[in-house]
Amino acid sequence: MQTNDTQSFALGGDISVNRLGYGAMRLTGQPGNYGPYADWEAGKALLRRAVKLGVNFIDTARAYGPGHNEALIAEALQPYAPDVVIATKGGVDKPGGKIVVDGSPATIARQIDEALVRLKKDRIDLFQLHRVDPQVPIEDSVGAIEAERQAGKVRLIGLSNVTRDELDRALAVATIASVQNRFNSAERGDAELVEYTAGLGIAFIPYGPLGAHPMQRGALLPAQAALRWLLDYSPNIIVIPGTTSIQHLEDNIRVNHSVAEL
Repeated sequence: MQTNDTQSFALGGDISVNRLGYGAMRLTGQPGNYGPYADWEAGKALLRRAVKLGVNFIDTARAYGPGHNEALIAEALQPYAPDVVIATKGGVDKPGGKIVVDGSPATIARQIDEALVRLKKDRIDLFQLHRVDPQVPIEDSVGAIEAERQAGKVRLIGLSNVTRDELDRALAVATIASVQNRFNSAERGDAELVEYTAGLGIAFIPYGPLGAHPMQRGALLPAQAALRWLLDYSPNIIVIPGTTSIQHLEDNIRVNHSVAEL
């Protein structure tokens, strides 16, 4: 592990984002609860507070809600500040709470169009393939996103839940700006992939930054220490802790000094 004081990362080589972002998944559903929370207004207030404090990278996905998460972000933040980057994912859906993986080109194209409507954007800042479809070559799925990028609907392309081999195959089809895999102080199976992506200038966005059981005594580092560990681990890591509490949001934001003063 190396210590890093760099507080921002050039996503895709030219979009500067704060390395402490926000993962919005929890705002519209916990496991077993895939509809919007009753307190929609509280979610909007939290998102606005995050942006006010300097968070300019927000992670979401079609599967979160499903769909409601993207709509909540748009309702809270549109019109978007010029520096705010919204990353969403497709290729996975959760109708009725059941996970459906579909990385076919037709589905990818349709989901990008639908994400544009829900996010109220003319172009998606970062669209990530949520999971590789075992029935569809990754080259076909990424090729579909690349076609949408060339059509002006997507700015940057990313991948989630991928191996190095899958990343290399995707790189043969398109420029890849990010990889979003599980990684934290207790789960370091992708350490080599973090190093590999850093060498290529690709962002690594660890999900589960606090680990599977963050409240289990002695299991992991305290929340803010866990986030600091990730930020120090590699300069290409963008952390996206999720919370429904403004107090916890502010505690997390204090970890990175490039955000506004509280």
